[in-house]
Amino acid sequence: MLEVKALKKTYGDFSLSLDLSVGEGETLALVGPSGCGKTTALNLIAGLAEPESGSVIIGGKDITNLPAWKRNIAVVFQDLALFPHLDVGGNIAYGLFIKGVPKKERRLVVEQTLEIVRLQGYAARRIDTLSGGERQRVAIARALASSPRLLLLDEPFSSLDAPLRKKLRSDFLEIRSHSKVPCIFITHDREEALMLGDRVALMKDGHIVETAAGSEILSAPKTEFAKEFFGKD
Repeated sequence: MLEVKALKKTYGDFSLSLDLSVGEGETLALVGPSGCGKTTALNLIAGLAEPESGSVIIGGKDITNLPAWKRNIAVVFQDLALFPHLDVGGNIAYGLFIKGVPKKERRLVVEQTLEIVRLQGYAARRIDTLSGGERQRVAIARALASSPRLLLLDEPFSSLDAPLRKKLRSDFLEIRSHSKVPCIFITHDREEALMLGDRVALMKDGHIVETAAGSEILSAPKTEFAKEFFGKD
């Protein structure tokens, strides 16, 4: 389980204050307009930015002061950050290679992970030969391969066209069914948040203003901002 308690960060006139929790196997969709602090929240949780106060706790262990590389948190960025000089298998196995996992075991994990994301037989494919959707699934496979304690995704489908986004949302739900790792999926898309999140956390001006199951926040929003954001009359 992930717990974020009173995590605070200020950049100029912008101030973020974050409290949230994500359970085992749960996907929390963190949604809100551009500039509300979603990516800042991800960076603080991942250890890519340093908070001024507050704590990040995973499985009961406070990791607030650990550097990013010691947190065992997997991040899928909007630009995916795949390595163009490595093939699909090399990309997926990269984290395992850094950890010193033996080659035979790495190959097994790559095969298993490719099966989960429905890209069996793609290990030797070059990254530049893949479609946009295939690259997205490779990025998710790489994130899952290292058995992270937390999975963070920062608007991974936003650069794709609408039909492909719709397809990848369904794929993501299938992939998530194979993993119990807590997950935060960041998006500015209301439909995406409602479809992918077991719960939805709505952000505004650096704060979460409402958290609830998607059906609840859609049918009975508790704040005026949620009513406006989700189009509730």
